Order: sequence, then structure tokens, then C-alpha cells
Amino acid sequence: MLFLPDVAWVDASKYTFTSQGPKSLGLVYQSLRVILVSRPTCPRCQRPQPLCLCACISPLSSRTRVVVLQHTQEARHALNTGRLAVLGLQNSELLVGECFPDLEAMITAAPRAWLLFPGPEAQPPQPLLYMNELPGNTCEAFENGHDVFVSTCNEGHGAACEAPLLIVPDGTWRKARKIVQANPVLHHLPRVCLDGGEPSRYRVRKTTEPNAVATIEAIVRTLSMLEPDKDFSAVLAPFERLIAQQISAMGPDIYRRHHS
Repeated sequence: MLFLPDVAWVDASKYTFTSQGPKSLGLVYQSLRVILVSRPTCPRCQRPQPLCLCACISPLSSRTRVVVLQHTQEARHALNTGRLAVLGLQNSELLVGECFPDLEAMITAAPRAWLLFPGPEAQPPQPLLYMNELPGNTCEAFENGHDVFVSTCNEGHGAACEAPLLIVPDGTWRKARKIVQANPVLHHLPRVCLDGGEPSRYRVRKTTEPNAVATIEAIVRTLSMLEPDKDFSAVLAPFERLIAQQISAMGPDIYRRHHS
């Protein structure tokens, strides 16, 4: 990300810099006499091809199904991490927009669903303890002996029906709140939230919210609490590479000036 005075923050790694004067190939900042010419991007991770993150992505399985609701503006942000989280989890899905009409069917099909979003009644995630399949295609799960839920799965649905559902709004805090407000089916879901923890590694994007973490960090921390028998740290590998690339593109002086 490069800071251009009186213009904006841009993802420096996505552009090639020249000094050939204005052309229609890119964004022109006449005061700096540079042209930002867009480079080809990887269709999977959406990073510039020379900085592709796919080699860092090894999708992991999870008992919990993760659905990321990504705001349209966040999807266009060069440093969004929701997409990386979904690429790193086999049992996950990325939906882009603001209103999601299919959410009700997803929630109805799941034995239990949570919304990963703060609120007055939000609680830290508790470990899921899965029991053996019961007679009649009924599957039971519970959290430390509390909050028992039972789901009856029709034939043909299998594990997808049995998986609890974690719904994650993705965007700035304002955009994430807008997603929650725009989808009434989310209003009555029990909420889980992260209470403190290690500082975020998202060192190149600022927020005014205390204890804020990147979407991918929030998902990994939540899954690690829901399924403590499994190590999800590998999901963060492309995120760590992304941050390192961005700091390198900025240069140490600009990074220290704006992010230290």
C-alpha cells in the first residue's frame, strides 16, 4: 500500500510504476508524474500474479461450516482477508453482497447456527463435543454439557446437514453492521465474539475499534475454540505472506510513519 498525498491509499503491489506521462492504461497522478498500470491477477487469490498467495494455501477440513458474508465494497479491497479464509477451509463458502436471500434456508438446514459478531448477549465460543450418530439419522452435539441441540437429517444430506454453521459478516465495522441490519434472519441468531486475545497481525490496515482483528484471524480463533482438537493456524499462512508483501511494497519508512 502506498500513500499518495491528497489522493488515497492504494495497493502498491498491484501496480507497475512508470514516468511516461498520462495514458489511458492506468490511474494517473500528475503531481507525482506516475502512472499506475494494473497488472494481471490470479483468478483464485486475486493477488497480482507475481505475488500469488496460492502456494501458501492448503485447505483444511472443519466440522463447522463457515459462511462469510462479504460486503461488495470489501470484495474490491485489495487487502480483504475473508476470501483467503474461505480458500483455506474446505467446509466454507463466500457470499458477496449486502442482502442474502438464501441465508434462511442455510440456517434452517443447520442443526445450530451462530453469528460471529459482537453484541450485548454475545458469548465466547465453547468447544463442540460431537457424539456418535443416533438412531434414525439423528445427530446430537453439545457444548460442554450445555445448549444441547439435535438435528434430524434426511437421507442424502449427510455431513452438510449435520455441520453447525458459523456466519461471519465481512467488511469494515460499519459495513458489517449494515449486513447484519439488512438481513433480519440474523437478528435472532445467538452471537459469539472473541474476548481479547493476542493483538492482530493485520499491521497494514487501521481501525478505531479496540481489540479488532482481521476477518481471517477472527475465523481461525473462533474455530480453534469450537474445535480445540484441531490446529487451524495454517489457514493464516497466506495472510502472513500478504502482510509481508504489503510492508515490503510500502518500504520501511512509510510503514513506520503510518503504522508503527
